[in-house]
Amino acid sequence: MTTAPQSPVAVSVPPPLPNRRNAELLLLCFAAVITTVALLIVDTNQEQALSLDLLAYAAGFLGLFGAAHLAIRRFAPYADPLLLPVVALLNGLGLVMIHRLDLVRVAEADQTPSANQQLLWTLVGVIGFIVVVVLLKDHRQLSRYGYVCGMVGLILLAIPAVLPAKYSEEYGAKIWIRFEGFSIQPAEFSKILLLIFFASVLVSKRNLFTSAGKHVLGMDLPRPRDLAPLLAAWAASIGVMIFEKDLGTSLLLYASFLLMVYIATERLSWVLIGLGLFAAGSIAAYFLFGHVRVRVQNWLDPFADPDGAGYQTIQSLFSFATGGVFGTGLGNGQPGTVPAASTDFIIAAIGEELGLVGLAGVLMLYTIVIIRGLRTAIAVRDSFGKLLAAGLAGTLGIQLFIVVGGVTNLIPLTGLTTPWMSYGGSSLVANYLLLAILIRISHNARRPINTGPQPAVQPPIAVASTEVIEKV
Repeated sequence: MTTAPQSPVAVSVPPPLPNRRNAELLLLCFAAVITTVALLIVDTNQEQALSLDLLAYAAGFLGLFGAAHLAIRRFAPYADPLLLPVVALLNGLGLVMIHRLDLVRVAEADQTPSANQQLLWTLVGVIGFIVVVVLLKDHRQLSRYGYVCGMVGLILLAIPAVLPAKYSEEYGAKIWIRFEGFSIQPAEFSKILLLIFFASVLVSKRNLFTSAGKHVLGMDLPRPRDLAPLLAAWAASIGVMIFEKDLGTSLLLYASFLLMVYIATERLSWVLIGLGLFAAGSIAAYFLFGHVRVRVQNWLDPFADPDGAGYQTIQSLFSFATGGVFGTGLGNGQPGTVPAASTDFIIAAIGEELGLVGLAGVLMLYTIVIIRGLRTAIAVRDSFGKLLAAGLAGTLGIQLFIVVGGVTNLIPLTGLTTPWMSYGGSSLVANYLLLAILIRISHNARRPINTGPQPAVQPPIAVASTEVIEKV
């Protein structure tokens, strides 16, 4: 019995997914409205004269992020539509709180306004964002320069340690490159370069990290000779803590590397070894270095020195207590009582005037950025992109935990800034560059593989007709 030949089966190609750029633009407009209304509330409660400057500010804010939106629409049309609007809202709320604190400082003749300076740095950061989105055609290009990025990142990290104190030190930490009329915090940019280096090395040397040694307690321990990269990262973080007295950067870089190693290998043994090295280094640093000991003692009992080392922490806790659940309202609190309220302690100012509900809303915005970054890491098709996106999103999560944990006295203070909200040009510009790389990866992750016509699929062998081939 013979069967008739089967005709080729055509496969229908589903239409490409919508790129959601219009939704992104609508959300950007919503972020501009929230920022403008918040500014209006602050000025009203502070009895400031209302003017058309607020409308000009809203138009400028929307125009600035509208330019970023146009760059994404043209050069990364399939990028995640939530990342830019959420970051714009965080940046706007940060500007509102810095303006709020400026009103206190100007009234006390303490400092000149810093909100205008922050707005200028926002312009620089968005321009840098646009440049990266336009010029970085494919995120995989970064993997070719992994070792170069690592070298430059380490050099930037080490420069403040070798500079004289007058050019690099502030509040006991040597983290600046400071000259007349110009200052930069190189660790913010070093963070991104080292993440690129970590992702590149973990992809190219994956066999090194997945090689199994002894099997102990259900875990495959790495071989001793394979521990060199982990020991190098540990030594670098300890060096930052010793020579620059920068606990925040030290903890952030080491935790980010440990996270990326775990994602690349899926081995708990690396995490346990890394945590063991961290514990050993922390204990040694506590007994060897006075600045570490002061931070820890202040964390354990800030009321032991309420007018000295514990003053910041105590004022921060009082701010949260004053804010309560719903806050005092924008412009109605006293956030200026907390030292460095516009930089390291801006979360405390938000907690006082917006309360637990407002602070939870801000943390939810950060959570959206982190989750969307992790979703990008899952969706992107290449290993380097997966590791880099996970590292960028994970670093934001780690930094947020360190900042909020330090301000609420959950962990010792470290001096890190809150991404996109705290006052500071280096942090703002660096985090916009980080966002641009994440946008580019999300574009490649969400872009359809092939939207053109697909070739016809041959029928399965079981139903194919039999042909007799005659040898000539």
